[in-house]
Amino acid sequence: MDCWKEAVGRSWIYPTLIICANGFFSTMRPSESFLTPYLTGPDKNLTIEEVTNHIFPVWTYSYLALLFPVFLITDYVRYKPVLLLQGVSFIVTWLLLLFAHGVAAMQAVEFFYGMVTATEVAYYAYIYSVVSTDHYQRVTSYCRSITLVAATVAAVLGQLLVSLADVSYFHLNAITLASVSLAFLCSFFLPMPQKSMFFHRKDVSETLPGPDKGVPTVGSDRPSSCQEDKGSVSADRGPAPEQQAGNAEPQNHMLRVLVQLSKDLRDCYSSRKLLYWSLWWALATAGFNQVLNYIQVLWDFRAPSHSSAVYNGAVEAIATFLGSATSMAVGYVKVNWDLSGELALGIFSAMDAGSLFLMHFTDNIWACYAGYLVFKACYMLLITIATFQIAVSLSMERYALMFGFNNFVALAIQTILTVVVVDSRGLGLDIGTQFLIYGSYFTVIAGIFLIRSIYTIISIKCRNTSVAGES
Repeated sequence: MDCWKEAVGRSWIYPTLIICANGFFSTMRPSESFLTPYLTGPDKNLTIEEVTNHIFPVWTYSYLALLFPVFLITDYVRYKPVLLLQGVSFIVTWLLLLFAHGVAAMQAVEFFYGMVTATEVAYYAYIYSVVSTDHYQRVTSYCRSITLVAATVAAVLGQLLVSLADVSYFHLNAITLASVSLAFLCSFFLPMPQKSMFFHRKDVSETLPGPDKGVPTVGSDRPSSCQEDKGSVSADRGPAPEQQAGNAEPQNHMLRVLVQLSKDLRDCYSSRKLLYWSLWWALATAGFNQVLNYIQVLWDFRAPSHSSAVYNGAVEAIATFLGSATSMAVGYVKVNWDLSGELALGIFSAMDAGSLFLMHFTDNIWACYAGYLVFKACYMLLITIATFQIAVSLSMERYALMFGFNNFVALAIQTILTVVVVDSRGLGLDIGTQFLIYGSYFTVIAGIFLIRSIYTIISIKCRNTSVAGES
């Protein structure tokens, strides 16, 4: 038995299998594509206005309130307890969704779902704390792929059960409850990490790998502090926090870590390249999440679920497939993203804006479905490019920090959109007008980056011309 435990502890395969099983069952939620029809149907008997203006905004607010403290706590407690918390939140969410009634109860559902999404950071961060850097690329591929597979399976299964087997939305939610309960059980079998990225580093040289450990080098656009090699980083930061722990109080240790995180953020955002890619990330992700949060409401408005066939699951399955295909295609496209990246951001953001305007102006549900497919595919293409452009410039720790901060900024922007556009205490606009606002929002994003890209291209050409003239 001791030999088995030792083998499990040293192997990267066991924790990868368990975390992938957790990711599959937590993402395999066949009822999610049919949430709005379920809430507005005979099971809950809520109105579109109550769902749009009173219930769904709670998710955004709770997510914003929980994201930053959960991000820090996740690292401090070394991931596994937060994965267990996510499992409990999943179960509470679907128990309330199944058996509770009324606006207040559904607002509680949104609060606990906000907890679920805030704790998602633990899923990807966990695996990096229990496997060596040699396996990072492989386990990242496995963890991401399994969630895409699960999302596709869930959407297809939900659509087949609704369309062919005439399964009720209540029973779809019961299937989802069983799936997330299995994810919760899987998380118990995860080995407890002995280190984390920030608060429990064992050795700086392990967690801040140099080029020999797979962190790509970049050009001069990267901030100087992000260009430091392994030795200089170690010298700049001094002893690892674990080595200092014996000489300092835990409160001082935490304060030092927070100060170091703030310095890392400042250094990385001093790079103009990282700043512009992060700006798009925050702006576009805010709009993308807002659209995803309310797209089912628009579909139900265009083709009421009580009198029309519902194909939400099929559309989500196709959207997930297209998103995966476009993300994969990025790896095979040979483009100088330093030169053409901002142009791509502008063009595809304009396509996102056009698809949202289509969804606003058309009354045809199939046109709405098509617009959504284009919208999601374009966003997934661009977020893949942005992720690579940011990640290639940073160590794993700094990438995780920027990822968390960019998402926090995106969520803050989304909260402003929700308060102003959606919430009954703001404008409380109808769902059709909301999508006109979202289309205008992406038009502004497209304009910013098209203008910026034109300026960049002209500047480079003028510089090349002047160099050629001097020679």
